[in-house]
Amino acid sequence: MKELDGKSETVYLWVRAYIEENKFSSSTKIPSENTLSRKLAVSRETVRRALERLTEEGLLLRVKGSGTYINKEEALSWELGGSGGKLKIGLILQGQDGNANSSLMEGIRSVLSPDQVDLRTFLTDNKFANERHCLQTVINQGFQGFIVDGVKASLLNPNLDCYQKIYQKRIPVIFYNNYYKNLKCPRVVVNDLRCAEELISLLIRQGHRNIAGIFVSDNYQSIEKFQGMAATLQKNGVEYQDDYTKWCVSDEAHDLSFARSIDRFLKRLPQCTAVVCCNYMIYRLVRQVLEKQGKRVPENCSLVCFDYSSEDWEAEGVTCSVHQGYRIGQEVASRLTRMIQNRDCDDLGYTCVLPPEIYVGRSVGPAVK
Repeated sequence: MKELDGKSETVYLWVRAYIEENKFSSSTKIPSENTLSRKLAVSRETVRRALERLTEEGLLLRVKGSGTYINKEEALSWELGGSGGKLKIGLILQGQDGNANSSLMEGIRSVLSPDQVDLRTFLTDNKFANERHCLQTVINQGFQGFIVDGVKASLLNPNLDCYQKIYQKRIPVIFYNNYYKNLKCPRVVVNDLRCAEELISLLIRQGHRNIAGIFVSDNYQSIEKFQGMAATLQKNGVEYQDDYTKWCVSDEAHDLSFARSIDRFLKRLPQCTAVVCCNYMIYRLVRQVLEKQGKRVPENCSLVCFDYSSEDWEAEGVTCSVHQGYRIGQEVASRLTRMIQNRDCDDLGYTCVLPPEIYVGRSVGPAVK
């Protein structure tokens, strides 16, 4: 079978999760290519490649003139057939950043051999309801461990009871990126406070004082990035200005229409000389807005970005922290394996905090007077 690119892999995972959630229902028809294209903000060709892969695997049946259907027999046998003596591990993704997901899975697969591990992937779309449905579906299906990117982790999670049931069954869980402070599970994260200090210090050394930041309020990673930015400004004697911070929720950050809101935000800040973007998706929107406003980077406005997840940071010339998806994947896979072997569910030294990887590009210049 052909390898899928990042966007096709995201569609593949979304439809795979849809199959998992609907294989017991009376409705077996999946959404059309047009519907999936609009929902996931990708081209129909990208959707088609993912559906072809699932059809080759036997999980979908394509009926000419009618649509594409779940092959219930194959979907059910895929579950009932068990894991053939392999470790059965669940990977619960938010699923909104295809580039990040692809590199993460490559890292996991470099450690967990398909011959030894049956890796099942589920998508939450960063929604509590989806996470709950996923956990309720898999909790009694013989999984030996779970790798999880938490949903809206800065908020009080209503699904902690599901995680408590998993804990009572002594099934190890390790989080990456976003984790729930109420749980005592280990995690693999990047030191976002230190990352913020390095990126914001670069701007300050270039004379920037009116620095705007765009952050996600329901994402724990983003909260730490904001805290790091505020602390670095204070440490360097730069006044923090509330009007220069824009908050959004995760769904907005992945919506192209959010660019209009960013445009209005930046127009209200005529003295702004630099913008801090809390992730790659927001960076792309900010870059698009600045181009529309006729502003050049870095001549008219400097830019820095956290967690740049595309592989073109050098060609893009963006000063950023490079997303470490592959390394994170390796770490969560190796640490979860040890937890399973040692029958540990508590964080007995399994947490890993990675130092940031900073790339200094061409997107930061002297502050415009």
